[in-house]
Amino acid sequence: MSMAQVCCDSAAAAGAAVVGPEAEARARARAERRRRAGDAGRWKHAPAAAAGTAAEAAAATRKRRVEAGELLVARKHGAASVAGRRREMEDAVSVREAFAAAGSEGGRCDFYGVFDGHGCSHVAEACRDRMHDLLADELAGADEAPLEREPAAWTSAMERCFARMDEEVSSSGGRAAAAASASCRCDGHKCDHVGSTAVVAVVEDRRVVVAHCGDSRAVLCRGGGAAAPLPLSSDHKPDRPDEQERIEAAGGRVIFWEGARVLGVLAMSRAIGDGYLKPYVSSVPEVTVTELGEDDECLILASDGLWDVVSNEAACEVARACLRRGREKWCAEAAALLTKLALARRSSDNVSVVVVDLRRKTH
Repeated sequence: MSMAQVCCDSAAAAGAAVVGPEAEARARARAERRRRAGDAGRWKHAPAAAAGTAAEAAAATRKRRVEAGELLVARKHGAASVAGRRREMEDAVSVREAFAAAGSEGGRCDFYGVFDGHGCSHVAEACRDRMHDLLADELAGADEAPLEREPAAWTSAMERCFARMDEEVSSSGGRAAAAASASCRCDGHKCDHVGSTAVVAVVEDRRVVVAHCGDSRAVLCRGGGAAAPLPLSSDHKPDRPDEQERIEAAGGRVIFWEGARVLGVLAMSRAIGDGYLKPYVSSVPEVTVTELGEDDECLILASDGLWDVVSNEAACEVARACLRRGREKWCAEAAALLTKLALARRSSDNVSVVVVDLRRKTH
């Protein structure tokens, strides 16, 4: 029996514990939800607020029903996050459905993010709690709606969002973000030694926008195995030729100490926070805008705890194995199975995974 079968069968066994009248009531409720989702037909969003803040407009889009009475059907997705062999958990995951108004054409606009902290967890947690709001604010302040936005405009919006996030966690040496985190463990005078990678994806009906800084990664699985996985991000490692050139042009150095590190300290060349290593460590993201095709299957976002031991191809094969089983929660099963695989391959880091279903026929 394969690892995928073990994981999925365990999930099925957990869900089969309820029997009798309660199980029948749950089954009827599920059938009614599926009927309403089928009647709704296609995604529709609540109209954006006529006035008020970007947060208010984004909140309006999160309503489950629009004025016409149609259901906002959630895109299938799943997430899993484990500390693994690390003593502390410093990763954070963000899933925000309908976080911003999609514009006059309707459709969906969802936010997914994986943040891998280092030094402490408070910067990753601040990114989890705030980055989608900052991006919604940037989108609300633009002339065009997200669905009508050109790639260059998306790049500008993401860069402003990341800059604002970096400014928030860097304010007062990072103490503001630390004070807001209940799990912060670092000394107050060392808060500017803390940072986080960030890989975020905005998924629309017809395209996916990915912005990242650091070595967390986004991969698009397409073609049912006939096509190679498509990386939507390129890891920001200090010895990547263009990154090393940028660091040295700013007056820094890449020192090889158990791998390439900025000034011999940080094993990534871009991140949110890390005020003590600026300007060598940059918070400026790289942005890709990818049109979705009929054969696209799913999007995988993960921290380097997965990618250090699992290739893009292997990750997509695991996701497809869960997809082929046809279970309703296959995305959650795929995310859980990928974390199990990373631990089985002795990943030494926290592992966080988000899997998003991109198949059009399922929505």
